[in-house]
Amino acid sequence: MSDQIKHECGIALIRLLKPYQYYIDKYGTPMYGLNKLYLLMEKQHNRGQDGAGVATIKFDVPPGTRYISRYRSTDPAAIKEIFGKINAKFEHAHREHPDKINDATWLKRNVAFSGELLLGHLRYGTYGGNSVENCHPFLRQNNWITRNLVVAGNFNLTNVDELFHHLVELGQHPKEKADTVTVMEKIGHFLDREVEGLFQQFKRQGHSNEEITGLIAEHIDIQKILKDAGKKWDGGYTMAGMLGHGDAFVLRDPNGIRPAFWYADEEVVVVTSERPQIQTAFNVPIESINELKPGHALVIKKNGTYAEKQVRTPREKKSCSFERIYFSRGSDRDVYTERKNLGHQLTDKVLKTVGYDLKKTVFSFIPNTAEIAFYGLVDGLHHYLNTVKRHKILSLKNVAEPELSEILSMQPRIEKIALKDAKLRTFITSDRQRDDMVAHVYDTTYGIVKPGDNLVVLDDSIVRGTTLKHSIIKILDRLKPKKIVIVSSAPQIRYPDCYGIDMAKLGDFIAFQAAVELLRQSFRENLLDEVYEKAKAQEDLPDDQIINVVKEIYRPFTADEISAKISELLTPAGVNAEIEIIFQSIEGLHNACPGHTGDWYFTGDYPTPGGNRVVNRAFMNYMEGKNVRAY
Repeated sequence: MSDQIKHECGIALIRLLKPYQYYIDKYGTPMYGLNKLYLLMEKQHNRGQDGAGVATIKFDVPPGTRYISRYRSTDPAAIKEIFGKINAKFEHAHREHPDKINDATWLKRNVAFSGELLLGHLRYGTYGGNSVENCHPFLRQNNWITRNLVVAGNFNLTNVDELFHHLVELGQHPKEKADTVTVMEKIGHFLDREVEGLFQQFKRQGHSNEEITGLIAEHIDIQKILKDAGKKWDGGYTMAGMLGHGDAFVLRDPNGIRPAFWYADEEVVVVTSERPQIQTAFNVPIESINELKPGHALVIKKNGTYAEKQVRTPREKKSCSFERIYFSRGSDRDVYTERKNLGHQLTDKVLKTVGYDLKKTVFSFIPNTAEIAFYGLVDGLHHYLNTVKRHKILSLKNVAEPELSEILSMQPRIEKIALKDAKLRTFITSDRQRDDMVAHVYDTTYGIVKPGDNLVVLDDSIVRGTTLKHSIIKILDRLKPKKIVIVSSAPQIRYPDCYGIDMAKLGDFIAFQAAVELLRQSFRENLLDEVYEKAKAQEDLPDDQIINVVKEIYRPFTADEISAKISELLTPAGVNAEIEIIFQSIEGLHNACPGHTGDWYFTGDYPTPGGNRVVNRAFMNYMEGKNVRAY
């Protein structure tokens, strides 16, 4: 993705099922769980580079012993900083008490983070500040061990205002209006009610207060708490939580928008946002890893039992297709295959736009994350050429060696054309000078593209097109091609996301800008006002009665007409080459990623009612000149 956008957070939860001493004896270190957590987080570093956090819970320590430990950081190397501080605690213990370093009981009483339940989070800050206070995990503290709550997640809720007011109606006084705080307080409210109800129940049965604490921990109903807390949540989410006494859960939204995978054996239960990280960290086959079902929570009890429990009624599965296009690492078997398929789906479009002239066409990709889709495009080109070769050979009456060799040598011209200079930083504030500096962020390979050649470059997706216009196209034009074709493996991004991706402002999208310009050129600007009035009229309607009226902006035009206008808008002044930008089709996306049909940013078909409210609000913001987020 040449345009940088911030996106998905990542989670990693580990529950050690055996006594803590077991791992010290078997693996020779008290840091077995922490080492695994570090690996899971580093392998998911693609999911969050604005900050990180780690929290652990120790089981069965005496009153007066700190049993919850937490570190958070917004350092550029947050994971390294956090685990460096944790490691220092164990190193200090080893130096000062070498005879105790393998004693689980002593460690749990004296060394922080020596716990059986571990939760890690990687943050992409799509909303709010980027201070440590915004980093997960969040902690809700209480002197009752069963009322302590730690929460971290990958989520965004569309109806935060409604949920905030509901908390106020319950008598609470939330410290801020943010979905993370709202979620924690909502779960915390029903956790408090559950604990209080169990306390009264066991009190009536004649148990002492000390006995009741253990009974509450044993009988607390996580499934019921989450059902009550999440009734009105609208959005995409994977939420992980830990209770002070040792219960844990990971909850997924009813449409399965945000991803979650889990694995369990006799030693551990593990949950992550992506699947290959579990395979790598625990050396297990893909078949052993489960996808958490939409609307379900994996509930892990203090006694070591675990099960998926339905929390909300699952709806049509609309898993985020951007996970497959860009966000998730391509090391996942299915993600790799789907990205290749995305590239393969584009073969016919690409061949048509270069007039099937492969002798005078060079193929490349930018940025590196587009490489796998590029392999799929290359496979498609080879398939096309094999067909051409076959027809040419079969048409020969007398097979002559030179002619046969020439036919067999036909290959697509595959080259590495652009390389990003990661060390180059733009420090200039003047817009014109900064644009000049940005134009040098990528280095090019000279001498490969001949004057008069076509140059085809594959990108993951095109959101705003800013980097293309101010940097990439100018750089590629220096190579003096006849035509530059930018190919997006994703369809046109037309609508804002409201489930965690930082694509919230409608006016930023080059596809929307193209549609508006086409309306102006065809003297149909009045449609903008008509759509605005329709959006305004729905403001006070219930969510389930709201429809996405912004679709009407695109309806008068074909996808090819919008693509042509995008090509025009993103062509920089002074460029000599002809510029054409082509996009994946919706059909191509669905063919390539059949299990991930969440395509609302392309089609406007939002999986939750709140999505339609957000897109209409984004359009009203655009019409009213408000450069703010729609949620």
